[in-house]
Amino acid sequence: MKYIFIANPNAGKKDSSSSIRQQIAPYSDMELYLTRGTRDATRFVNSYCSEHPDEEVCFVACGGDGTICEVASGMVGHPNACLACFPVGSGDDYVKYFRDVDGIAKERFLDVKALREGSNRKVDIMEVTVGGGENDGTYYSINVCNFGFDAMVCRTMIEVKRKPIIGGRNSYTTGIVKAIFTSRRNHVTIAVDGKPFNDETFMLCTLGNGRYVGGAYCCCPLSRNDDGLIEVNLIRPVSIPRFAFLVGEYKKGTHINKPRLRKVLSYTQGKCVELSHSEPFWVSIDGELLCGTHYTIRQLHQAINLRVPKA
Repeated sequence: MKYIFIANPNAGKKDSSSSIRQQIAPYSDMELYLTRGTRDATRFVNSYCSEHPDEEVCFVACGGDGTICEVASGMVGHPNACLACFPVGSGDDYVKYFRDVDGIAKERFLDVKALREGSNRKVDIMEVTVGGGENDGTYYSINVCNFGFDAMVCRTMIEVKRKPIIGGRNSYTTGIVKAIFTSRRNHVTIAVDGKPFNDETFMLCTLGNGRYVGGAYCCCPLSRNDDGLIEVNLIRPVSIPRFAFLVGEYKKGTHINKPRLRKVLSYTQGKCVELSHSEPFWVSIDGELLCGTHYTIRQLHQAINLRVPKA
């Protein structure tokens, strides 16, 4: 198998490409590709797979969840390819799933030898179709889609991620502080598998394939990334004091079991989620912001081959 490490020089707090180059230098079947801009990884992977349909290749996404998503997006429809994660981003939420479910620590994903000795499994990926805005088209999300309060959080994270103290691993918390005062009441109609899910007004909603968002928040604690289902986690508007209690439970992933939160929380699963509003609104897919008036998110069951390091 050939291994192509795809590095995003802008992921994380610093460029990790030199370190990656040194680690893979001893291996003749490994090479490095540096991305040149947004969605360049998707274009590169799709083009490579189309030109080498019979070659077994593992694309190693070196960056955060956005880089993993870009690489996975280019692999859809190419069964000869598999995805591996080399988490050097600021949040690295997708690989936390494997810590919880399989006991595989993040450090194992950064071990080239463990990667080579790993095994492949099939995982789900969400297909996101956008209409009525500036980002019309089809996209993919391998970890989490979120909107409302979390879209403001994401916009703030992008602005501050490389700033000292408020950036890096604290970017999500910084975004929360800003969104508390600007985005606690949002309006989107949501349907799950064709059935109405909400009364339009809400604070935040997360559609999960993975379990974590924002570097440490366990938004979808029941998620399985290979069961063909999307976790839908909606929270209605709450006061600031109640929000303070909610954040602590949301971070631990215990929010869905708290009696105090039953009236403000709706949690379900489905294969297809539809979002709509009369005005364009933002949705974040693995950290990338899209704008439209309606979205259709479908779960593609076990559509991606994922290489998981040996535990």
